[in-house]
Amino acid sequence: MRRLPIFLCILLCCSSAAAWNAAGHRLVAVIAWQQLSTPSRQFVGAALTAHPDYGRWRERVGGQGADAIFAEAATWADSIRNDPRYYDEGRDKPTPPLAGRYDSRRHKSWHYVDLDAAGRPVKGQLDRQVERLGRLLGTADDPAEITYALPWLTHLVGDLHQPLHVGKAADGGGTRITVRNALKPGQPLLTLHAYWDDLPGPSSLRGKRLRREAARLMAERRPPAQGDADLWREESRYLHISAYPRQAGSLLPIIDEKFQRQAHATADRRLAEAGYRLGRLIEIRLRQRVSRETP
Repeated sequence: MRRLPIFLCILLCCSSAAAWNAAGHRLVAVIAWQQLSTPSRQFVGAALTAHPDYGRWRERVGGQGADAIFAEAATWADSIRNDPRYYDEGRDKPTPPLAGRYDSRRHKSWHYVDLDAAGRPVKGQLDRQVERLGRLLGTADDPAEITYALPWLTHLVGDLHQPLHVGKAADGGGTRITVRNALKPGQPLLTLHAYWDDLPGPSSLRGKRLRREAARLMAERRPPAQGDADLWREESRYLHISAYPRQAGSLLPIIDEKFQRQAHATADRRLAEAGYRLGRLIEIRLRQRVSRETP
């Protein structure tokens, strides 16, 4: 019987990192949508209609509008982890490009950047891909590239604002640290990374509840300085000081009430900052393109 908790800890510690959960990515996207001008919204909405998964996003949001589809598209980069149409490069046999031209790799290394003790990136491409995809919105000549880049960029800007996605290489961004939530005694053990991912709320958050929560975050948080991917990475790295629980149990770190309040406040702030910045980034990158292409 004693082997079960040990096995569970090993299983949790070896699980792969996701990101903010689906609720978090939708919140970032809804906030970003509010920062876009009407021409930019029209451009983004039209670009997403060409995506191979557009039909799935539209079905999931029912009769809601382009903002809801944009929010659903923000979860796509995580949803493909278990989709057989996509593959893990270097491990799986390649699958055919979707619709004949869309990249079918899962690009797991795009979701994070791990740093050494000196703060130098040693693994992962998160910050570099945010920078690259942002540029692509304004420079790509092929409409398919823009359609492909938008869901990735929308997702990864959110990831870059999650403190443990700019992780410590020594513990895999908190994926190798198991914690116990003292506020939920019956809850199974989980990794610190998973705890942070789920702070935005239930992954089913959509519709009016999603919009109300996004409105609350915007009402409580003023737009931050825009900065760039390097700044956002360094902000997340600085938050490592408070991202790890200090209360120690007999075997595992403990999530107590004080840490929970602090973590929720940090998560709210980072979700709002990601949304404001994503919206401005898309607006800036599309400004010349929209003015040039709109009749």
